[in-house]
Amino acid sequence: MALDGMVIACMAKEMRERITGGRITKIAQPEADALMLTIKNQKDTFKLFLSAGASLPLVYFTESTKPNPMTAPGFCMLLRKHIGGGRILSVSQPGLERILVLEIEHLNEMGDICRKKLIGEFMGKHSNLIFCDEADTIIDSIKHVPLSVSSVREVLPGRPYFIPDTMQKKDPLTASEEEFFAVLSTKPMALSKALYTGFTGLSPVMAEEICHLASLDGKKDAGSLSEPERTHLFGVFSRMMEDVKSGCFTPCIFYDRQVPVEFSALPLSHLEAYRRQDFSSVSEILETYYAAREAVVRIRQKSAELRHTVQTALERNRKKYDLQEKQLRDTNKRDKYRVYGELINTYGYGLAPGTKILTALNYYTGENVDIPLDDTLTPQENAKKYFDRYGKLKRTFEALTELVRETKDEIDYLESVSSALDLAAGEADLIQIKEELREAGLIKKRGPKDKRTKITSVPLHFLSSDGYHLYVGKNNLQNEELTFHLASGSDLWFHAKGIPGSHVIAKTEGKPKEELPDRLFEEAAGLAAFYSRGRDGDKVEIDYVERKQVKKVSGAKPGFVIYHTNYSMVASPSLAGLARLEE
Repeated sequence: MALDGMVIACMAKEMRERITGGRITKIAQPEADALMLTIKNQKDTFKLFLSAGASLPLVYFTESTKPNPMTAPGFCMLLRKHIGGGRILSVSQPGLERILVLEIEHLNEMGDICRKKLIGEFMGKHSNLIFCDEADTIIDSIKHVPLSVSSVREVLPGRPYFIPDTMQKKDPLTASEEEFFAVLSTKPMALSKALYTGFTGLSPVMAEEICHLASLDGKKDAGSLSEPERTHLFGVFSRMMEDVKSGCFTPCIFYDRQVPVEFSALPLSHLEAYRRQDFSSVSEILETYYAAREAVVRIRQKSAELRHTVQTALERNRKKYDLQEKQLRDTNKRDKYRVYGELINTYGYGLAPGTKILTALNYYTGENVDIPLDDTLTPQENAKKYFDRYGKLKRTFEALTELVRETKDEIDYLESVSSALDLAAGEADLIQIKEELREAGLIKKRGPKDKRTKITSVPLHFLSSDGYHLYVGKNNLQNEELTFHLASGSDLWFHAKGIPGSHVIAKTEGKPKEELPDRLFEEAAGLAAFYSRGRDGDKVEIDYVERKQVKKVSGAKPGFVIYHTNYSMVASPSLAGLARLEE
């Protein structure tokens, strides 16, 4: 989601606590539409990043440093001239607008005390960073907006600064019960949409949360609410606004597996299906969320070519498999032709010339059967004809059975690679998968002049609740390395039954499985379920066995194994109780 008014309110509180009274010691403009302010407040130094990017407006504290251009842009130089060394008097947010106002005190060229305002507007494509004097006259802005671009408001030096009210939205922090009801009655649309289009700073997600807390369907028509429903909805709305006004925030991110799907300054009970992680700082949320989202998008982009290669091979093999299966089904009548030949040899000695059908007792089933005959051939020649058909179909069956098995193995292998691409968390993982596909002949091998890329990807490493080490292969090469090199014979091996997934190794420290805690089995099985194709389901069947029972098939693809004796259990995909260890 984009920044809404509540996240900005939470950020304003954090800024007031950290930098009110602090001095701006450094101003940089690392990007065309972004600023980095370094602020020293007593013994602490903070870096505040403000971005007016149209696609990703942001404001948060960070400890990282961004590279700056060799020559500072004009807007940056202007700020250095006016407010370099200035003291931050206050941080405010008008209503619940997506706007932050930093009031700064500084000395002018004459040594007199002056005040200026740095205003950050975080409104999607309308985002801007605007520098004003004490009378709210614009001195300059990081983006100039002339009348040819916007007929609502010019953002140019010398123009007055004001907040345009284009949507006629109400301030939710001051809205009375009558105003609340009036907004709903004048919005002939879904309830959740009426809320976020009628009140400033409310995002669709927060509007849906208000409806959920009031036990109302967000898709219900806003004008059809009964009096008790409207009263209850306003009560929920008011309590949420009181939390905002009193600064009772709970910054959190909601994850779908490892991918962040939503963040909020307040808890979102309607997203309880996702894993929630709380943070002490909204800055940490914004930096973590967008860094993770950017990493996921970047890996998706980098893996697009590999995914296309795997998907193309999958589609080709699936079509081939369907055709082979159809051809294999056509060979099912081969035994019928063999029986026909045998019956003709048994009963056909007395047939009159020109007979077209032989009715004979099938001594295998005890039933009579009608056998078509070629009236131009002798009984012996008809029998030979059926035996020839049988022989041909038998040879076809034997050849196709092997081909179908090979094609199915290839499909299973490609699905395992597809699953590994879903698990890839970095470029090193993609390099290893690419190397695997190259060895499998799915990607053209390097020429003699190509240098071999160093592979640095390593398996995932977890620590169980009871202190046992667990390892997870992220691709087929890592699965093979884990199972046949890292694991000892007495270690436990886990894998999702019948579906692509990671090999999970539980190091047992040489203890027999009878002495191991039950929780280790549950956590390792949950890990195997989580890193499998079945991770979107509630339950996944998991096979587990001592590693010494797992065998590699000669000539099989990487990561493919067999085992004849195993235990099974049903587990929910989960990382609960596990601590991730960095390699």
